[in-house]
Amino acid sequence: MASAARALHVFRSSTTSLSSRAFARSPVGRAAALGRRHYSEEKAEDKAEAQKEGAKEGESALTPEQEKLKAKDAEVVDLTSRLRYLQADFLNLQRNAAREKEQTRDFAITRFATDLLETADVLALALKSVPPSALTSPEATSESSLSDTSAEKSSQQYLQELHQGVEITQRQLLQTLSKYHINPFNPLGDTFDPNLHEALYQAPIPGKTPGTVIDVQKIGYKIKDRVLRAAQVGVAQDTT
Repeated sequence: MASAARALHVFRSSTTSLSSRAFARSPVGRAAALGRRHYSEEKAEDKAEAQKEGAKEGESALTPEQEKLKAKDAEVVDLTSRLRYLQADFLNLQRNAAREKEQTRDFAITRFATDLLETADVLALALKSVPPSALTSPEATSESSLSDTSAEKSSQQYLQELHQGVEITQRQLLQTLSKYHINPFNPLGDTFDPNLHEALYQAPIPGKTPGTVIDVQKIGYKIKDRVLRAAQVGVAQDTT
């Protein structure tokens, strides 16, 4: 009797396990398993969303004083950034104003100085028109030795004095221009530079490198680093 009851219990447990395995393998069992898994995933997502909402509620649950302090902090950051930009703009404005003031001061006399250059050119031509031999001729030397005894001056002496006066005037004019940073430059023998020189003619000169300045009709002038007037020159031409 006892053995029969034990056999009945074993049969029932085996049939139960077989039925549960068969149910799990069946479509209905699979759908149930998927449903349970989907339910667990939804539950995890709901829990995460609930945690996020709780954090947001914790952040929003600030006292009015804390909210005011937070707004003031943001306002301070914004005003500090604007102040830095304004300081940088002001420094740039100061630098630009100082540079423009210096340029205005340096180049204010440009037009007037350009007109004075014509006078300097005339004085240079006057000095160049008198050859050195006319100033140191034997006649001039002999007449100058008799200048103490003779009351009248010869034409040679007048020419020497006139040449000396013109030379002093030219030197004084160039010194005055130099006070305002206006200085001449003579490009004779230099390579032709269109930024500094104005070519009046070209000539084939044997032994001269093409592009070399061979003659200077008018010297150039600069005001600081800026060209006030380009030098008028003649340039060597290629002989080939």
